[in-house]
Amino acid sequence: MGAARRRGRPAGPPSGATKDRILAAAREEFSAHGYDRTSVRSIGRAAGVDSALVHHYFGSKEQIFAAAVEVAFAPALDCPEAVTAVPGGAPGAVGGNGLPGGTDGVGERVARFMLRSWENPATREPLLAIVRSAVTNEAAATVLRGLVSRTVLARVAGELTVPDPEFRVQLAATQLIGMVTLRYVIKLEPLASADPEQLVHLMSPPLHHYLTAPGITPHLP
Repeated sequence: MGAARRRGRPAGPPSGATKDRILAAAREEFSAHGYDRTSVRSIGRAAGVDSALVHHYFGSKEQIFAAAVEVAFAPALDCPEAVTAVPGGAPGAVGGNGLPGGTDGVGERVARFMLRSWENPATREPLLAIVRSAVTNEAAATVLRGLVSRTVLARVAGELTVPDPEFRVQLAATQLIGMVTLRYVIKLEPLASADPEQLVHLMSPPLHHYLTAPGITPHLP
């Protein structure tokens, strides 16, 4: 008789349907309970599988959280608004970051992309769950920072032909994350009820400055 199969591991090759079900359950658990109160056991229970199977497919809780974050960001990164040219940009020109190409109006394009992503209920709810977890847990915050740096910020920085693009994008991100936190997480009025087009108009100049102005460079100790 061969060696007994380890508890929770599938008999055959990995099942895409099972992995998808676990990932969907993880998203729901993190959304409902946050990072701290979600466990691999609770994810397995919600998915109808043994917790060992969750570990087998995804590893640690931090790793499955990272997978859930990536899935949550996917609709925002792939949404049609991300490739829609805006007034002042080059019509139809699309850069490698999924945003219309070039630096003309880049502040407006970034602000509009962020607002449209968060104003869309299909993308807002999973993103809200991720941000709430990151606000209260350092492990979750580390995962979120890493994903944002590798996806959204890296893509924007890759299109900038100016010195220190990563530093510039991080400065711009402080504006965007501050707005997201106050408008959608804390729901501070009157910002929470402000017209999105007004916010795009007001946020575009400082974002454009951070991303394109000369002389912006980090002075390290």
